[in-house]
Amino acid sequence: MDEVYRINVAKTEFREAYNSADVDRLLSVFSESGFTDMSEGQASTYGLASREALRDRAEALFSEYFVKLNVIIIKVVVLGTTAYDYGWHEFILRPKSGGEIVRTRQRYFELWVKEPSGDWKISLQVNNADVPEQLNGTASHWFLSEIAEGIVRG
Repeated sequence: MDEVYRINVAKTEFREAYNSADVDRLLSVFSESGFTDMSEGQASTYGLASREALRDRAEALFSEYFVKLNVIIIKVVVLGTTAYDYGWHEFILRPKSGGEIVRTRQRYFELWVKEPSGDWKISLQVNNADVPEQLNGTASHWFLSEIAEGIVRG
């Protein structure tokens, strides 16, 4: 099987873990021996501490919100038994207690390692808030799937 395809399958698991609020499924995409997490707004964590921090953040997120994640992959580059990908994660968060929907978009970079089983796992995750691009007074459009469905106006 093509390695880029395998990584895309793992990214699908990542997306579906968020969309189904499944913490264990989310953790299954990350290296079991731990990873490096450099997420914006969080202290950097390493190894098994990253798995625990991710578990805690995901449990808190899923307890407060219904989550829809759109993954936009710009590119996947395979370099033997390591690979990287980068793009955007669009989070649509609907509060379980009611209220306004929260939309956030992050830029991300992930380093992947190929395990002896042939599975690809995330070993480094870096993300930060994305900012709409401005060109001649026009801002880029985000959340295009919602715009197409008529959910977002403006």
